[in-house]
Amino acid sequence: MLQQTQVNTVIPYFQRFCGKFPDIQTLAASDLQDVLKLWEGLGYYARARNFHKAAKAVVDEHRGNVPDDRASFLVLPGVGDYIAAAVLSIAFNKPLAVVDGNVKRVFARLFEMDAPVNQSSSYKLFKATASDLLDVDDPGTFNQAVMELGALICKPAKPDCGICPLSKWCLTLKNQRVDVFPKKNKKAPVPHHLMAVGVIFKGDKVLIVRRPEDKMLGGLWEFPGGRVLAKESAESACTRIIAEKVNLKVAIESKLTRIRHAYTHFKITADIFICTSVSGRVKRNGPTDHQWVSLNKLEQYPFPKSNHKFISKLMKDRM
Repeated sequence: MLQQTQVNTVIPYFQRFCGKFPDIQTLAASDLQDVLKLWEGLGYYARARNFHKAAKAVVDEHRGNVPDDRASFLVLPGVGDYIAAAVLSIAFNKPLAVVDGNVKRVFARLFEMDAPVNQSSSYKLFKATASDLLDVDDPGTFNQAVMELGALICKPAKPDCGICPLSKWCLTLKNQRVDVFPKKNKKAPVPHHLMAVGVIFKGDKVLIVRRPEDKMLGGLWEFPGGRVLAKESAESACTRIIAEKVNLKVAIESKLTRIRHAYTHFKITADIFICTSVSGRVKRNGPTDHQWVSLNKLEQYPFPKSNHKFISKLMKDRM
């Protein structure tokens, strides 16, 4: 849960998760929808899906015991070098160095490393540095200490150099260049997409569809929507997308609202429309499942955060 996510954000999710799934057997036997519902709002939903798959693999292939060797652990769904090093060093005292954003920032400043921290080819250099310094007798404590140092003291902005235990060895502090490091490559502008979404009513029920598990936000439910094409109105896009994705002809009743949302690699502005189903039967083109549900049942389904930005208004206006 913690990769690229702050501890304070994760704590309540962690507590609820452990309450619902107290052991790996319970998690492995659970329905993915229950896992996604508890994860709802945290983002990075591939982690939830992979965690669920990994739990099944541990139960089915390792008799419920998490493998403590790197080769076997790396085979588990969703596991890469960072997760393997973190879990195996902390839980099993394996001499594996962790490299995350905090670790790279600490070492970039400590040794005045010019390698851009957001360049994939730099990873090997930071990994080698971390491995050279690793306390092989207590690797878990060492890894956690460096990560905590980066998170709490050697922060991206306004690092607390005055209380840093490594200050007397820090080259950037010595050379008064702390604000210059870590080096980063300039990122390309974040793409922005215009979207149209339809809340389709048939009687007192609305249509929701489930996203494919192997796609972004996989396994979550949503209201049908998609991108507005160039020179296309949002209203036209809404009716077109609904026809393409679920084979329904709809009439737009009103505009519910406009929402804005930022994902990791792009941003969206979405117009949300209240629609009425006029004709046709649902035939899915893209979604893996669909349901006509009453508004008071929506809370039972896991939705992306972008949908939650208008669901509350929908409930207020229509119930």
